[in-house]
Amino acid sequence: MLYPIYLDYMSTTPVDKRVLKEMIPYLGGIKSKNFGNASSKHYYGYRINTAIEIARAKVARLVNCDINNIVWTSGATEANNLAIKGISLFYAHQGKHIITSKIEHKSVLESCKYLENNGFEVTYLSPEKDGLIDINKLNNALKQDTILISIMHVNNEIGVIQNISEIGQIAHSKGILFHVDAAQSLGKIPINLQDLHIDLMTFSGHKIYGPKGIGALYIRKESNLHLLSQMNGGFQENGLRAGTLATHQIVGMGAACQIAMQEMEEDEKKILALSKKLWKIINDIGDIQINGSLSKRISGNINIIIKGINNEVLLSSLYDIAISKMSSCILNNESSHVLKAIGISDNLIENSIRISIGKFTTKHEIMFVGKRLKEVIFALRKT
Repeated sequence: MLYPIYLDYMSTTPVDKRVLKEMIPYLGGIKSKNFGNASSKHYYGYRINTAIEIARAKVARLVNCDINNIVWTSGATEANNLAIKGISLFYAHQGKHIITSKIEHKSVLESCKYLENNGFEVTYLSPEKDGLIDINKLNNALKQDTILISIMHVNNEIGVIQNISEIGQIAHSKGILFHVDAAQSLGKIPINLQDLHIDLMTFSGHKIYGPKGIGALYIRKESNLHLLSQMNGGFQENGLRAGTLATHQIVGMGAACQIAMQEMEEDEKKILALSKKLWKIINDIGDIQINGSLSKRISGNINIIIKGINNEVLLSSLYDIAISKMSSCILNNESSHVLKAIGISDNLIENSIRISIGKFTTKHEIMFVGKRLKEVIFALRKT
C-alpha cells in the first residue's frame, strides 16, 4: 500500500475537494479580484467582505443562530481562550469561580490554569467511569460567585457526548454563563442553538473537512454578553479579535459547514456502520476494553485498551495504518489526562489507542485494518 490508511479523523480531517475549490479563487493575484483586505473601503475590500459574510452565514445556519453571533478566530484554541479568559476577566467583579471538567481540551485547561494564577478559583469535575459528567456533582460544585461553566460537547479522545442541554438549563436557571467547546461535534451531530441555553460555543474548521488555521466563536449577543479581547490591534470582528481576516480559510470553513449541513446525516450513518463493523472485528480478538460510554458516543470514535500490548510497540508495527494513542495536543512523554480522569491506570493507558473514522473511510479500508490489527495483536501477544 502506497500510503498508510488514515484513521485519525479526530486529530484532523483532509480538506474536502469541494472546499478547496471554493478557497482557490481567494489565493490568486490582482487579476483574480479576490485578494483585498476586508477592512478596505473600496471595491476590493467590499468584494472580500461579502465573501466573508456569506461564509459567516453558512456557519450560523449549520448551528441555527444569528449571523451576528459568529466571530472568526484562528482556530478552536483561540476561540476557547477568548471565551474563557474574555468572559472571566470581564465579569471578575461579579465572581471568580469557574467550573470545568478534568477531560477538557488542553486549550480549556491551560486557560483555566492561567486564570487560577490570576486570582480565580477553578473546580475541575471528575467524570464518571464512562466519561460523562454527573449532573448532581455539577450542581454541588456551584457557588454564589460562580460566573462560568465550560464543558466540551464531544470529547476529543474518547468521543463521549456530554448532556450540554441539561447543563445549559442548570447554568441558565442560576444566571451562570455557559461555554461549550464544540470543535469535535460541529458537522457531526446536530446543534440547534435556539434550543440550547449556551452563551458561547467554539468551532473548528479542520475537524469538518475544512482548512486548518480557522475557527469561530459563537457569542450569544441577545444577552448583551461582553468579553475582554485577548488580542491587541485593530477593531476587526467588532473589536473582539484583532487582525486581518484570512479570507481563503474563512471561505473554506463556510463551504465545509454548508456541505456538512447537506450531508451530515448520511455521512454519520455510513461512519456508524463502518465503526460497528470494525468494533466487531476488534472485540472478537479478546481482552479488549472500550474507553468511555458505548451509548453516548460519537459514531467515528473507537478508543480501546488492548490488554498486554504496549501502544508504542503496536503503532510502530502498524506502519500501514495511521492511528494515534491519544490527542495530538499532548506531548509524547505525557499520559492521557482524559484516560486518567476516568480511572484508567497508567499501565492500561500504555495499552490504549484511538481509532477515528471519517467520511472518506471505505469498507475495504475497514476490513484491511481489522485484519491487520488481528494479525499484529496475535503476533505481539505470542512474543
